This record gives sequence, C-alpha cells and structure tokens, in this order.
Amino acid sequence: MNILFLGDVVGQPGCQAVRRFLPGFKREHSVDVVIANGENSAIGNGILPQSANHLLDSGVDLLTTGNHVFRRREIYPYLDAHPGQIIRPANYPSSAPGVGYTVYDSGRFQLGVINLMGVVFMEALDNPFHTVDQILPKLKDCNAILVDFHAEATGEKRAMGFYLDGRVTAVIGTHTHVQTADEQILPKGTAYLTDAGMVGPEQSVLGVKPEAVLKRHLTHMPSRFETADGPCRIQGILLNVEAKSGKVNKVTRVNLV
Repeated sequence: MNILFLGDVVGQPGCQAVRRFLPGFKREHSVDVVIANGENSAIGNGILPQSANHLLDSGVDLLTTGNHVFRRREIYPYLDAHPGQIIRPANYPSSAPGVGYTVYDSGRFQLGVINLMGVVFMEALDNPFHTVDQILPKLKDCNAILVDFHAEATGEKRAMGFYLDGRVTAVIGTHTHVQTADEQILPKGTAYLTDAGMVGPEQSVLGVKPEAVLKRHLTHMPSRFETADGPCRIQGILLNVEAKSGKVNKVTRVNLV
C-alpha cells in the first residue's frame, strides 16, 4: 500500500492547493490512503469544521492536528462526532474533545494512526513516550501504524523515532512547517522524517506574510498574522508499505510547487 502524509496545511491557500494537487498525485502514485495535518487549515488560525470538510472532500482520508487544535471552539463537537476522520494529540487530558488515535479500515488493510505532541518547548502535557506505550497494545491487530509527532525539538522527535523503531511503521514529525531532509528507514524498519513541512504559500514565514512576522521581531509589539498569498509549496512524505506485514519498502519525500 502507498500512504501519503502531508505536512501542516496552512489556511485557505493550503486547502486550495490540496484540492488542486491531490487527485492527480493519487492517480500517478497509486495512493491508497492520505493523511494530512490540518491544525492550521482555518482562515486565521486553528481548524474549523469548514476547513476540515474541505480537506476531506478533496481526498484526504484522515486529519491529524497539534497544539492549535483547540483554538477555535467550533471544532470541539466536530472532534467528538468524527473520531474516524480527525484526531488530536493523545497526550492531552482524556477530558479534552476528540480522541488521540484511530484505525483507518480500507477493507484490504487496517492502518492505525496515533497523534502525539511533544513537551520540549511546548505545553506541559502527559509524557508522549508513556502515552504511546499505552496506545500501542490497542492497535495490535493493525497491519501498519503511523505516528504524527507534533513537536518543536528535533532531539525529541529523533528520540521518539528510535523509541518506536521496529514497533510502528512510521514516525513523522510535524509543527515547524520547515521540511527536513533526513527521511530514512531506521535500523529496525521504521520509516522516519523529522518534519514533513507544510502545504502553504512558498514566499512566507511558515505560511504567514513576512511583513507581519518582521514587525513582531523588529518592534516586539503585537502584529496580526495573516496567511501569505501566492503559489503554495506542497510537502510531505510518501511511504510504500507491505500491506500484510507493515514493512516499509521505500520512503520518498514530497516537495513540490
């Protein structure tokens, strides 16, 4: 099976880019399932039911999220109502809306997907390493397991990759919106990428208009962040995985304009 994971989708430009790009890419590469991090897909920030539906209607099968998932209250009931289509980091308290993992069932294979958030330079959530240990036994019948580790620190992401090496199919980092070039298959067979990057405006600072970010840095005063305009860069990773064994055959980084 071929699994496509797309980095953080940024605002309306990112959503529109997914809709234009995805159908042709899926046909060309025989993609079986598409996962995208949608936590920044709403206009402004966060994720809304409208942006989630746009991505799902465009061919994305499952949405992961991160530290911005709860910025817009409108998404709270949506998270509870669609646990098979959108998940939030599993190491949030159990009282938070939504769930932290799910199983995508294609009929031919079952793909477990876990969403975790880092705690280095991030919010003080439950330990993600302990959290994933609690989840994995619940996904033992899945053919493959993919982890979206939404984290700031490269070292924490690398550590999670080696911690889960041989226990899951892939560990893919998100959050920084900057794609790394360290895609690899770790010694025990797990595919790894420190950060998948973003689907968002190429001429931007992490998807935001540069002038707004520069104003914040130069004046230390509040500045309204708006999504940049122009052509989008589409970044992510394509995994070729044996459906029965979950073994990764090939890892291909996606980086297109």
